[in-house]
Amino acid sequence: MRVVGAWFAVAVVAITAAWAWLGAPVEIPQPPAAGHEKLDCISYAPFRGDQSPFDDIRIDPRQIDADLAQLKDITNCVRTYSVDHGLDKVAEIARRYGIKVMQGAWVSNKPDETRSQIATAVALARQFPDVIESVVVGNEVLLRGEMSAADLSRTIREVKAQVSVPVTYGDVWEFWLRYREMAAAVDFVTIHLLPYWEDFPIPVADAANHVDAIRKRVAAAFPEKEIMIGEFGWPSAGRMREGALPSPANQARALADVLALARRQHYRLNVIEAYDQPWKRQLEGTVGGHWGLFDAYSRQPKFTWADRVSNHSGWPWQAAAGLVLAALVFGAAIAGSGWRLPPGTGLRLATNAVVSGTLIGWTLEKVPIESLTVGDWLRSLSWTAVAVLAPLAGAAALTTKTSVPAFTEVLGRRAERAIEPLALAVGGLVIAITVLAIQAALGLVFDPRYRDFPFTALTGAVVPFLVMVRSPLRFKAIGPSAESVAAATLGLSALFILFNETSSNWQAVWFCGALAALALILVEVRVRPVT
Repeated sequence: MRVVGAWFAVAVVAITAAWAWLGAPVEIPQPPAAGHEKLDCISYAPFRGDQSPFDDIRIDPRQIDADLAQLKDITNCVRTYSVDHGLDKVAEIARRYGIKVMQGAWVSNKPDETRSQIATAVALARQFPDVIESVVVGNEVLLRGEMSAADLSRTIREVKAQVSVPVTYGDVWEFWLRYREMAAAVDFVTIHLLPYWEDFPIPVADAANHVDAIRKRVAAAFPEKEIMIGEFGWPSAGRMREGALPSPANQARALADVLALARRQHYRLNVIEAYDQPWKRQLEGTVGGHWGLFDAYSRQPKFTWADRVSNHSGWPWQAAAGLVLAALVFGAAIAGSGWRLPPGTGLRLATNAVVSGTLIGWTLEKVPIESLTVGDWLRSLSWTAVAVLAPLAGAAALTTKTSVPAFTEVLGRRAERAIEPLALAVGGLVIAITVLAIQAALGLVFDPRYRDFPFTALTGAVVPFLVMVRSPLRFKAIGPSAESVAAATLGLSALFILFNETSSNWQAVWFCGALAALALILVEVRVRPVT
């Protein structure tokens, strides 16, 4: 009993220490004037929660009013992207709060809609010349390939002829350099510069230097024009891209660094964006919905300037969930063998409890973040289920010396099936984990750009069975066919993902390591004789 208690104490200390480290607040360097100065401008979309521009919806002006009443404390200006869905009311409401507006007109390959957008934007610029400081004709139209540079330039000039405020166009910096003739049509150049989304993603530590270098490069190409950074931001959640990690702390650091740079060098910068927009996840995956400074649902800020920022602000509850799971793991082991653990199982049992107990809180945290559609929720909940059940079944199997059965012992003909309930449970869980892992791995092979890495759930589900592997270096030349095919698929996928994502992406490295561990378990599976 004392041995079990000692190992459980080790698990408790390890889980608590791990979460204290994960949840530790991070110092944010160089906040913009300690947060006392307002932002030059910030991108604004009024959609809350499940509201989406894909639906035929018109936002209640009172909702916009509430947002601008909040934003007036942090910004002098908001940038809009269209006049649809109630956004034509932004200028009128912004006047009440002393906020300027960069009025957007959504330009596309649909002529009728484009003309309607232009007509409304022009009318607003004439009606609110004291509020609308510029008109942005089109957003990333060239990037989307919906108009030619010549047609877009002509449209911009038509708007310039009708309004008294400056007119510009917003697009990623590469497309300004590709279509340099566009500069002649605008009053100032508006570039989008998002280090996370670069073809070669930029880590947060290098974000400010990257912004500085690119802005100077564009300025050298258009020396006669003002260069405004029309979009800069950093996501607070989502998958890594090479060394670019979305997190609350990194979002705060990137903004603090680049805003301080903009202050020193005296150029205008618009932050993307005011509020998280969950609907963008349909286009860009999890990361697309987490660029806001405020949460989409609660409208609460994600961090406060000059304060330390935690990437896991709810870590005490996550640690508590881990301790509960660890207790259940030891309870499952005791139920299997009593208080006297079989020789050599103490360290393995503690490893199971520590890894699964530490990662379950992280897995639970990711469920609402990474789930949007019904399919997303089913997948996330399935991962959570195996991350909870595998440690329990693994602990019981370890202490009763129950090996992982072959797939045929779970799914084969009646005469081939294992008869022990625990073996069937272990085998069923391994099959479920394998199916989920193959689905995730192949998704990251064939369509990886917007997919998350389920590294915490996979690791929490795999380690309990990995610690049961007793002879990892003695494999049969030819194993069970289903396991061999699955192991090969996982192994090859891991190699490709690691090559594609690079070793800078620790989420990818971790996920690939967990895939390799699962492949090892499958290779180790032996078909037991049926009695």
